[in-house]
Amino acid sequence: MPSFSIALTGLEANSVALDTIGNNLANLNTTAFKGQTTSFSDLFYQNIGSTGSGDALQVGLGTQVSGTNTDFSQGSLSTTTNSTDMALNGSGFFVVDQGGLEQLTRSGNFQLDQSGNLQTTTGAGVMGYAAANGVVNTNTPLTTLQIPVDATQAAQATENFGITANLDAATAVGGTFSTTITMYDSLGTSHAATVNFTKTADNTWSYAISLPAGDATGTPVNNTGTLTFSSSGALLTPAANVTGISFPGLSDGANDMTFNWNLYNSTGAPQIGQTVGTSTATASTQDGFASGSYKSFSVDSAGVISAGFSNGQTVTIGQIAVASVTNVEGLTVEGGNNYQTTAASGAASVGAPGAGGRGSIEDDTLEQSNVDISTEFANLIVAQRAFEANSKTVTTFDTVTQETINMIH
Repeated sequence: MPSFSIALTGLEANSVALDTIGNNLANLNTTAFKGQTTSFSDLFYQNIGSTGSGDALQVGLGTQVSGTNTDFSQGSLSTTTNSTDMALNGSGFFVVDQGGLEQLTRSGNFQLDQSGNLQTTTGAGVMGYAAANGVVNTNTPLTTLQIPVDATQAAQATENFGITANLDAATAVGGTFSTTITMYDSLGTSHAATVNFTKTADNTWSYAISLPAGDATGTPVNNTGTLTFSSSGALLTPAANVTGISFPGLSDGANDMTFNWNLYNSTGAPQIGQTVGTSTATASTQDGFASGSYKSFSVDSAGVISAGFSNGQTVTIGQIAVASVTNVEGLTVEGGNNYQTTAASGAASVGAPGAGGRGSIEDDTLEQSNVDISTEFANLIVAQRAFEANSKTVTTFDTVTQETINMIH
């Protein structure tokens, strides 16, 4: 009598369904958890004869679990205050190194170890592309990413400076205008350099660049000159940037300060003009800075990681890698929020976030579980009723069997 085995298949299959629902509810607050559902299919059928018209008479022999389907839809994104928290906005997976094995995850609740290695909560290294001299090359092999938590950035002497200014054409001959810009020597010491303009004739101004008294003991080189303007106020001479300005014998023992004055911007347009109106300097730039220690890091939407230093400088140190697969349902769940590619999923296609259909990065953000509690409770009731019905089938078959045995006696 197959009656008991039929009911047992129902009990076993619905037990799996209850386990799946229970696992979903247990992971309701698990970062980036993807809910699953259990699907069933009937078992083979027994032919017990045929009708008068020749139609087969068949009796089913139960059910079985045909699959567990994972819902890979994106969970809601929640803002945090932790720069190590990241979320993928869109499709794809973070790539992690779990004991030398490349795995995938949607969970971006990363952390730093004492050496600055970016890791998952299970200790897997987060993988990406390292930067060389502040430039990321996504054609290089993946590597585990490291944040320079103990790094100190060396000082950089000013090599170029520029001023965006207007000189008043109505200024009388002998009139002056000056502006100050902070520059740095090779030791990172700041110097308040002053550029003094003096009108010497119509459309003609002399300039002199100086450092505060006592900053440099040597004789300055190429720190003076003349600017001439057209009748419309356009700079005529110098026709190129002023190079080789030097202040030797710095009192702090740094190397001689040698820098260029960029009178023209990168497009060749002059940054200094002459019109009627108050002489003003609206902006200034220079490329030097003092030394600084690591303070924090940030990640942009393309996954580029920038480290910030106490001197106000930022340095690109790497880029997060994102993987996509052809068939996400073919991935196997490895636990710890990780997935493993299989022949069914296809190999992972790894690249930069936001490219090739991959999602972008949201920093200071975590993806929540996509489990819907109301749906799970409804599924729980259905699975419970199905389990109870199969249990009732067992007791019914038991009663019928007992009645049959009693007939014999």
